[in-house]
Amino acid sequence: MSQQLAEVETLFLHEARSDYTVVVTREGSRVLQGRLELKETSAGPRPGKFRVTRDGEEHPRPPDEFVDLARAADRIRISQQTSPTARERLTAMLDGYQLEAITVRTCRRCSNAGRYGPITADTAIEHNGEHICRDCARRELERELSYAGSFTGAAEERLEELLYDSRDLDRIINLLSGGLDPDLTKYDEVSANVDDVTPVRTADLDLHPDLAAHLEGRFEELLPVQSLAVRNGLLDGDDQLVVSATATGKTLVGELTGIDRALRGEGKLLFLVPLVALANQKHEDFEDRYGDLLDVSIRVGSSRITDDGNRFDPSADVIVGTYEGIDHALRTGKDLGEIGTVVIDEVHTLKEGERGHRLDGLISRLKHYGEEHFADRGEHGGIQFVYLSATVGNPEWLAERLRATLIEFEERPVPIERHVTFADGREKARIADTLVKREFDTKSSKGYRGQTIIFTNSRRRCHEISRKLRYDSAPYHAGLDYGRRKQVERRFGNQDLSAVVTTAALAAGVDFPASQVIFDSLAMGIEWLSVQEFSQMLGRAGRPDYHDRGRVYLLVEPDGVYHNSMDRTEDEVAFTLLKGEMEDVTPRYDETAAVEETLANVVVAGSGAKRLNDRMVGEVPTTHAVGKLLEWSFIDGLSPTPLGRAICRHFLAPDEAFRILELVRQGRDPYGIVADLELREQD
Repeated sequence: MSQQLAEVETLFLHEARSDYTVVVTREGSRVLQGRLELKETSAGPRPGKFRVTRDGEEHPRPPDEFVDLARAADRIRISQQTSPTARERLTAMLDGYQLEAITVRTCRRCSNAGRYGPITADTAIEHNGEHICRDCARRELERELSYAGSFTGAAEERLEELLYDSRDLDRIINLLSGGLDPDLTKYDEVSANVDDVTPVRTADLDLHPDLAAHLEGRFEELLPVQSLAVRNGLLDGDDQLVVSATATGKTLVGELTGIDRALRGEGKLLFLVPLVALANQKHEDFEDRYGDLLDVSIRVGSSRITDDGNRFDPSADVIVGTYEGIDHALRTGKDLGEIGTVVIDEVHTLKEGERGHRLDGLISRLKHYGEEHFADRGEHGGIQFVYLSATVGNPEWLAERLRATLIEFEERPVPIERHVTFADGREKARIADTLVKREFDTKSSKGYRGQTIIFTNSRRRCHEISRKLRYDSAPYHAGLDYGRRKQVERRFGNQDLSAVVTTAALAAGVDFPASQVIFDSLAMGIEWLSVQEFSQMLGRAGRPDYHDRGRVYLLVEPDGVYHNSMDRTEDEVAFTLLKGEMEDVTPRYDETAAVEETLANVVVAGSGAKRLNDRMVGEVPTTHAVGKLLEWSFIDGLSPTPLGRAICRHFLAPDEAFRILELVRQGRDPYGIVADLELREQD
């Protein structure tokens, strides 16, 4: 008992039916718990029975031991939940020993459980009509989370933060079931940021008369990023890396110089994108915009079995293509004609696994094409390269590696609110419907109704969500024919549609004036979105000519995954994306990537392959790659063997090539071989 007396800091008393709970704490930890009964004496209430709880059992102690504890305490506190009559008895008992106590607001749950849990106006958390302490609220939240699903640490931290900020556990529990309380779902706000750039007037541009007339009919002044590009040598043929947010007018930078040079007879424009769907859309846009001035063609990736390039016209003035489509033409020795300008859209693709090193190689091979065909026109055959990206973590480094002038414009014309709410996958469409309706029922100060882009991860899901929205909406994806997509664009532009539901894969090509973006999924196919992709997609929310602000909602399934290969859940990914910094754009070369690009460079440039490798953005281990190519009989000296040429033509990795050879030796037919390869890719 002497040790317990030395450890008394706070003595806490709380009414419990006919007796009182006694708790002794020191430095926030409980060192003793017991029960006290009072008896009436001629001198007033006095300790009657005192029992101390140890190992779940109560042990009687002399009543005087309670008095010793009380005298040793630095402070004595009585819970506010103790009834007035019981409080008067305790106070009278303590007065008999010349001891003072203060009544304090405490957590009832703690008191009933034998814990001292003081609460204040700043720490009390409301739940079911009463106020409880933070610890009890956190325990109750953890219990609710166990019912709702497997939340990760990042999600739990966010919910605890909201719990302590709102001091209302009931609102947090409602959030777990898809509640849309904007004060709780709001994660942060990206402020508007408008750089002061003096615009260039279109009438002052030294352009071909046909292009000048075309532009002056559309607008009088260039947007800031376009003005910066022009002032920094765009129309003088300088290579540029243009980094600017979504919907700030980057595409026209490439068009200005590429269309102008094509009209002047200074070489065609190659406009390259990563996906077939984007190439199709961009081809349609160029055909509509410049088809009366120039011949426009398209070149996309070829089949594994046949090279179906029947739509490709190499003599066209404008060729819209995928990276793979143009690279295939180079690998197979096709004549692309006289090239004046190459625009590489979505150049941050350089950081992606398989597609990144292929884009890196393509850029080097295009420069080699210029040097081989137009050596008298200067560096890389006088071809001007314009690289476009909304998001790059290391723009200065990338511009240096590409030997391009950096044009960086960080403008956010309207603020964007970013919201997170948790929802079971079956509830997401219902929540999206509520958000779409709420947005469409409002108007901006410019007189425009709020409209929504919903991003999801499959074409089937696009139709499924669209059917469940009360207001008129439409799916929009690469599987729709040209007429259907144009109809959707027109209806959205006329404000006849409340929303479009589109795939994340088409995010770069979607150009709807939306005020709100909803992420039904944070995946693109079976891969989680990168920070770059996420940033680009959320940047679709809010246009300065239409809206006062943008809104972005992430509908997050706590333990959701979309493929068994995913090693993280959707709630983990959500907070990584929201907190994440832009990744550096740097191609990574393992042995497979180095061998593939070195082989392609040997096929295209022969003994000049090392020079092509050396000027690529990523660091290619050329010596090791050449050694492997020789070992595997893909090259003979610095010339491709028939096997190496076939592997290069079909973009095969070495392991795929070896698998094909094995199947050929087994007598498998070509279609069976392709089927085998496709199945292996899906595993």
